Amino acid sequence: MKFPRQSAVCATALLTLLSTAGHAADTPEEKKIAARKPEIEKIVAEISAKRIEATINKLVSFQTRHTMSDTTSDTTGIGAARRWIKGELERCGAGKLDVQYDSHIHPVDKRISTPTEIVNVVATLKGDTASDRYYVVSGHYDSRVTDIMNATSFAPGANDDASGTAAVMEMACVMAKYKFDANIVFMAVAAEEQGLYGSGHFAQQAREKNLNIAGMFTNDIIGSSHSDTGHVDNKQVRLFAEGVPARKEMPDNIRTLVTTGGENDSISRQLARHVKEQGERYVPGFKVTIINRADRYLRGGDHMPFLEQGYAALRFTEPAEDFNHQHQDVRTENGVKIGDLPEYVDFNYTAQVARINAAALASLALAPAAPSKVQVRTDKLENDTRLVWEANHEPDLAGYRIVWRDTTAADWQHAVYIGNVTEYTSKLSKDNIFFGVQAVDKDGNVSVASYPTPLR
Repeated sequence: MKFPRQSAVCATALLTLLSTAGHAADTPEEKKIAARKPEIEKIVAEISAKRIEATINKLVSFQTRHTMSDTTSDTTGIGAARRWIKGELERCGAGKLDVQYDSHIHPVDKRISTPTEIVNVVATLKGDTASDRYYVVSGHYDSRVTDIMNATSFAPGANDDASGTAAVMEMACVMAKYKFDANIVFMAVAAEEQGLYGSGHFAQQAREKNLNIAGMFTNDIIGSSHSDTGHVDNKQVRLFAEGVPARKEMPDNIRTLVTTGGENDSISRQLARHVKEQGERYVPGFKVTIINRADRYLRGGDHMPFLEQGYAALRFTEPAEDFNHQHQDVRTENGVKIGDLPEYVDFNYTAQVARINAAALASLALAPAAPSKVQVRTDKLENDTRLVWEANHEPDLAGYRIVWRDTTAADWQHAVYIGNVTEYTSKLSKDNIFFGVQAVDKDGNVSVASYPTPLR
């Protein structure tokens, strides 16, 4: 690989890099990057708690959305639910959203008693450029009661996961009115409760097609701000982000992360940093709490099949769950009402989580792709850090930005814009610092950071 010589703008940036973070933030480029983008502000402002509430209530009205429930009725069962979801997305995204079913027949297994058609509802908002990059956001529309095989009892699934499905539908309807560089896929997936079968099928097909999914979010149980003790926390959402994946055989790219101390710089962790920064920028007073795990103990979500296929994927979940209102028969026991009913959903809280999602998705889809083949030269002993990368191809690319942090820090602490170059030298030692490289467009939209691998 041949790289151009470092330009004069890099030398200027090098001096900036050695200055304080405050000075770097005062540059015109950094001010543009930090500024809130008007179109993203509009998207966030248009997210409606009232519409989310109406969607959740409508989904509950189907009585059960169990994967093996009725598919022929117009009012009851998973078939009626998916037809309604598809119709709503077609209505609100007319001429903008390409809404399709993605289905397959799943054979009998421990949670499927008869061969069953698993149907995802997939709405694609095509980007305004020729980009092959996709971002996927999902909620699962199936529901369950205590007995995972019970396909007939009332299974409202208001929080798990009508909340996530309603958030995704609201985002799709709002964002369909705007234009983005990259493609966004809004999905209501099925058979999450039976074994992540809907999302698993989509992720496998995406990998087989070599689809460039640059990031995936799932929203699962995002509807309640009340814990099982009654404590109210409506100011944060948990964002689960995998580090080093648990694999029997370690792929070379993961081995490189481990050998360079980059366990906290996986593609999912980089994506999570971006979501936190952008989400909190556009939804003030609401915190994105990154949890450095793939998911909670004993649980899983629709991001996991994407992780297994090597994609960056994250899970949004409320801060503290009340298990009386998940996976339960609806009943009253010892004076306590149990079941996943709409009365236990905080619709304003759900809307806040949807706004975080929308801000992050919009910022990602408006920005350039993360720089590729970012490397740090390690061919000789020196204290300098020399970074190289391949040039992006976006027509509106302005240049690149270096970010860095202490090895003990979770988030990027410093940043400097360096112009449209593909090589950069810092007097900060690669031995003591974690670096990343971001791409920036002319409007100040910034990509996810890319972690450098050694180049000898």
